Amino acid sequence: MNQAEIKQAIPHREPFLWVDEVVEQTETTIHTRKFISPELDVFRGHYPQFPVLPGVLICESAFQAGALLLSRIAPTNENTVPVVTRVNNVKFKQMVRPGDTLDVTCELTERMANAFFLTATVKVGDRTAARLEFACAQAPLE
Repeated sequence: MNQAEIKQAIPHREPFLWVDEVVEQTETTIHTRKFISPELDVFRGHYPQFPVLPGVLICESAFQAGALLLSRIAPTNENTVPVVTRVNNVKFKQMVRPGDTLDVTCELTERMANAFFLTATVKVGDRTAARLEFACAQAPLE
């Protein structure tokens, strides 16, 4: 899945699109990538002398991977948008720096009606940067 296909599947756009490509996808898992450009504006203020990608943005990359996975399972329509409803057991294990590439693996672990429960692992190279569990639902646009 390329950028154009990603933008057809989820509503996120630059400067807040945190998925560059979908590497692989099955019925219950997805593997995405995001290159962390040294030119990102966030690095001007998040420790300018030692730039580090904020953990919430690492999580956002996982959330968007989950939204892409769910776009096939339960597509949204023009009246709904995927939203995160819960985040649990977040563990940050390695800093993410400018020039790194996030490899996000996200798995659907349970579905209950309109609620979807997922786990994600975010790696940089062969090292785990973060692990988290989260839930998503389709919210009406009102």
